[in-house]
Amino acid sequence: QVQLVESGGGLVQAGGSLRLSCVASGRTFSNYAMGWFRQAPGKERDVVALINRSGGSTYYTDSVKGRFTISRDSAKNAVYVQMNNLQPEDTAVYYCAATDVFMWWVPSRYTYWGQGTQVTVSS
Repeated sequence: QVQLVESGGGLVQAGGSLRLSCVASGRTFSNYAMGWFRQAPGKERDVVALINRSGGSTYYTDSVKGRFTISRDSAKNAVYVQMNNLQPEDTAVYYCAATDVFMWWVPSRYTYWGQGTQVTVSS
């Protein structure tokens, strides 16, 4: 089973940037597609961005397209999300997730989770 640890959350003003990191351990990193999800207060957890095992394909939810970029570094067993032009509606707990099944583009396939990191965007 893979273990995931996120970092990089914090408080930022609207229009600012943050980069979240997630380090994986316990299994071969290249066996997993990776993703970032978020959960705002009172809302369900939703997908933000996904990246396949090779890093050659990505998926973004519409609200973050053009602002967020997901990437992975196999040498560091890490996945990142660069978040630019942050807005108050981006405020949430952000979770790193992994899946070892074929359908990496299906959010419900992600079954391994980190503990989450808080991102707060002030207006």
